Amino acid sequence: MDRRRALGLAAGVTVGAAALGGALLWKFGGPDDQETAAALIPDAPLGDERLEQRESTARGQAVDFYTAVPAGHGDGRGLPVCLVLHGASATAASFPGFGFGRFLTDAVRRGVPPFVLAGATGGRLRWEPSGADDPQRMAYQELPAWCAERGFDTTRVALWGWSMGGYGVLRLAQEQPGRFRAVAAFSPAVSQGDRVFSGAAGLAGTPVALWCGEQDDFYGDVKALGAAIRGARTSYAEGGHTRTYWNSVTPDAFAFLGRALAEPRA
Repeated sequence: MDRRRALGLAAGVTVGAAALGGALLWKFGGPDDQETAAALIPDAPLGDERLEQRESTARGQAVDFYTAVPAGHGDGRGLPVCLVLHGASATAASFPGFGFGRFLTDAVRRGVPPFVLAGATGGRLRWEPSGADDPQRMAYQELPAWCAERGFDTTRVALWGWSMGGYGVLRLAQEQPGRFRAVAAFSPAVSQGDRVFSGAAGLAGTPVALWCGEQDDFYGDVKALGAAIRGARTSYAEGGHTRTYWNSVTPDAFAFLGRALAEPRA
């Protein structure tokens, strides 16, 4: 049975971002600057933002299930979906504190076609199967099913992730060719010779956009990956492997995703 959690959203965005930022010491770029990261969260209202629990058969456990609808779009029925795959130091329960719902409303107010964010906790397995725990199958099978139950348009789905989740969205698009409208990856945790590189040709035909900070230890590998994926859009700027950098590029990513989700199929 689903269990809706009380989020305390009005205060939770700033407080949650500060608490999470203070707790996470990133390997790349030193401690995240939680005040700077929080300052980049738009001053935009929340729409219908929910954090529930669902039983995941693919993972063999209950998981947090997060959804966000932009303000002014009710419960999101009929809107396309962007699936969100988190990094190793986060879970879906982190998303309200990261301000995702506010970024989403802000994007729509700036003219981005509306869409829904949806994500679930995938553990620390790089979104790859490990024995009986298969977060990848949860992402491509169960997450869309849970979204369909809410009335979201699961015929139009895109992917967004950062760090380990950036690796995860690229792998998911490789494993499910032609299924996703677009893939946005922030600082994906890739290395030359891994499955993302070896399967780069499988991303041809799917719009892929990569962002990475130039002070991120993954920067060299991400640049190499961007060159290996035919037609990939790439954006590199000053920044580390931090929430501050990711927040700075989220508006650009949401514009990319919203446009891709709004386009009719060829």
